[in-house]
Amino acid sequence: MSDQRVVRPTPISGFPEWTPQVRAVEQRWLDHIRAGFESFGFASVETPSVENLDVLMAKGETSQEVYTLNRLQADAKDDSDAKLGLHFDLTVPFARYVAQHFNELTFPFKRYQMQRVWRGERPQEGRFREFTQCDIDVINVDSVPLHFDAELPRIVHRVLSGLDIPAWTLNVNNRKVLQGFYEGLGIKDPIAVIRAVDKLHKIGDDGVREILQDEGLSAEQIDPCLALARIKGTGVDVVERVRGLGVASELLEEGLDELAFVLNDLADLPEGSVVADLSIARGLDYYTGTVYEASFDDDPDYGSICAGGRYENLAGQFIRKRLPGVGISIGLTRIFAKLVTEGRIETGRVCPTDVMVVVPGAEQRAEALRTGELLRERGFKTEVFHSTAKVGKQIQYASKKGIPFVWFPPFEQGGEHEVKDMGKGEQGPADPAVWTPQGTVL
Repeated sequence: MSDQRVVRPTPISGFPEWTPQVRAVEQRWLDHIRAGFESFGFASVETPSVENLDVLMAKGETSQEVYTLNRLQADAKDDSDAKLGLHFDLTVPFARYVAQHFNELTFPFKRYQMQRVWRGERPQEGRFREFTQCDIDVINVDSVPLHFDAELPRIVHRVLSGLDIPAWTLNVNNRKVLQGFYEGLGIKDPIAVIRAVDKLHKIGDDGVREILQDEGLSAEQIDPCLALARIKGTGVDVVERVRGLGVASELLEEGLDELAFVLNDLADLPEGSVVADLSIARGLDYYTGTVYEASFDDDPDYGSICAGGRYENLAGQFIRKRLPGVGISIGLTRIFAKLVTEGRIETGRVCPTDVMVVVPGAEQRAEALRTGELLRERGFKTEVFHSTAKVGKQIQYASKKGIPFVWFPPFEQGGEHEVKDMGKGEQGPADPAVWTPQGTVL
């Protein structure tokens, strides 16, 4: 035995990893989401895992969660790595990407991006330090048509409805409604109130009231803020209920008109799929209009499974052009991990192999390899056994991996090929040039 120290393998909290059969399901989900995004004409981009720290730090509060990049044996003469951090979302890298490739893109630019992101927060149920996000955004020069604010939740509804996940609801609001309402009440710092109200689902009315009192708001201002946050509905009557609170401002009316447009445009979706929730604020500073937040109906405290909104000029820090956008993100890992934990993921085979070719002996290996190549050319995922072990052991290997077919090349010169259906236990002659499995879905 080697004297090398043995490091005990232990899971790293907040960094999920799956067995092959679970990972296969996750990959199918990714393929489904990708196909859904592309069906609406969104193009794929991928950005580096790292960004310059000044790019990441520009976002504000979430930048405190950035993992920085440092070499274990740093070169004192080269501190370039110290200026890099792992991206904590895909929106900020996308804004930088658009500015950098501005002259190469066609606008409005519709992109999707499916990558890992990293956040240095305390791991807990539904919260990870490494996870996969699936984003779609539309960004344009000067203005983004409002109909995209409705198209993005429509895409998400189609995509998530095609996955076997628990019932969920997409809540929608508009930051202009909130800010305009608070300005109409004479509140000097509407953003502080937005941040407080965004915590309503976690700390309740009393908790929000206490924060607003600390911000210097009077009871005459706090009560309408909480009344606004309690308004929910699936139709445009929500708009009239807001107006019924007796607060008026130009920005409020603009936001109500936009909210009504989105609700009207999505009215054909199943009842209750999209709900106007005037407590939804999205705490990030860069949102300026429509905001989205989705959660599981039976577990709303688990955290949002989908979120996003409209931003006016996130790319403005990179280029002297006005580039507003609207985006929405599916928290794939948050959704998937919940179903894995609850045992609700139906897994299949351990490996993707359709056919395993037996190697009867060293003299038959060349024929086994030729057979494997012929089957691959015909579209079958084929594995040639790795040794000349006893045939029974090779079959046992295929059984453990759940491989549906075992192929036997001729054991003797001039003999026939045979294939065994592992599920049915049937075996018979077959020609690798024309064989097609009968009654078994690969």
